[in-house]
Amino acid sequence: MLPAATPEEHGVPSSALMAFLDAVEERIDALHSVVLVRHGHTLARGWWAPYRADRPHALFSVSKSFTATAVGLAVEDGLLSVDDLVAPLFPDALPARVDDHLAALRVRHLLTMTAGHATDTTDELWREPDGDWARAFLAQPFTHEPGTTFVYDTPATYMLSAIVQRLTGETVLDYLRPRLFEPLGITEPAWETCPRGVTVGGWGLSLRTDEVARFGELYLRDGVWRGRQLVPASWLRAATASQVATGALDTVDWQQGYGYQFWRSRNGYRADGAFGQFCLVLPEHDAVVAITSGTPDTQAALGLVWEHLLPAVADGPLPADDSAVKALAGRLDGLRLPTVAGRASTPLAPRVSGRQYHVDGESGTITFSAEPGGAARLVLKDERGAHDLAIGYGEWLPGTATVATGQTVAVATSGAWTADDTYVAHGYAVETAYRRTLTCTFDGDRLTVESRDNVSFGPTEHPPIIATCRSQP
Repeated sequence: MLPAATPEEHGVPSSALMAFLDAVEERIDALHSVVLVRHGHTLARGWWAPYRADRPHALFSVSKSFTATAVGLAVEDGLLSVDDLVAPLFPDALPARVDDHLAALRVRHLLTMTAGHATDTTDELWREPDGDWARAFLAQPFTHEPGTTFVYDTPATYMLSAIVQRLTGETVLDYLRPRLFEPLGITEPAWETCPRGVTVGGWGLSLRTDEVARFGELYLRDGVWRGRQLVPASWLRAATASQVATGALDTVDWQQGYGYQFWRSRNGYRADGAFGQFCLVLPEHDAVVAITSGTPDTQAALGLVWEHLLPAVADGPLPADDSAVKALAGRLDGLRLPTVAGRASTPLAPRVSGRQYHVDGESGTITFSAEPGGAARLVLKDERGAHDLAIGYGEWLPGTATVATGQTVAVATSGAWTADDTYVAHGYAVETAYRRTLTCTFDGDRLTVESRDNVSFGPTEHPPIIATCRSQP
């Protein structure tokens, strides 16, 4: 853990942080955590319950910056250079015909997202029947000459991970353990792998927010951590410089250029993941901001940092303000995502409680049970097993759920009656960005369950589930 200090000791008014939190809760759905570091000291750290400091959070494409760091260390170890050709590294995965563009592909082009594909190729990797993602990547048409066109192609990062594994005999996760994770005090990093055991690279890393902040602090200090050079300063400078123009993307902070798996920002640079996972490094302010969230409006989340925090930063210490510091500490300790607004019960609740509804045309069942104090339990049984959700009223109750992949994940759920015949529950998968809203509408012997996600790489609305109770209440 980095040493703690009051915001005022390092030139940040506690009132500016309070204004930032106010704006977040008014305009963003929803930040999950924030950590602010300046001059090597943690000035503020908070988690919106049910998210917690001790839980890791899925970082999505923030993972890319860690993969690039592994490449930089491999370069330092003399195992490769950014100008090495890619094709000779994968002789067993090349297509029958290697065209001129593929033959010209270099490590540098993978790092800068200028490999030459016309679009992101992730779907092609998922569809590869034998799980050879490198073969799938290399088989896609290289429409552009490498180095000429920026296309955000996440499998390019996977290829970097595969290169590191081929050259070191270790996954990127294992390669980074003694070189990066352990020195930074990151003791339990988790990273997904492909079907062939290669660290995914472009996504899949989960860390705690404090650990993300320490990674940013390492970059801010030119790769030095507690007097030890963990990552070469020359690599950090190259990785975080604008190596390629990103073109006219939809939002301004994505138009500032791209380095080696880092984005430039209007202020500083960042590791950036879907739905608002950020490690913002701000050299001009000697600061780092780490954020996790589950918002579709990631530009708005960045904008609030620029709007409320940066303009208030002073060059030197500010006068002590004990009352403001105390108020901020209380606010950070009490951060909480809103539970579902509504009633604890309705006249209908006892009549539907405990009834089993059979999903029309399928083998699944749904049972809703009202419990004392407005709590509830929703049990959904399908081909993956039973999903038993304990639902709090005015609070988040912890539990687990099984997702489509068969994985069991930690969840926290809250619900309420929003109408006489309608019960709504919000469930957060508390180590990810995802929240699912279930709306249960009761009509005689019929139950309709509609589900909606806060964020998704696909549709956020799902087909309704219609079920029928076959027994009398």
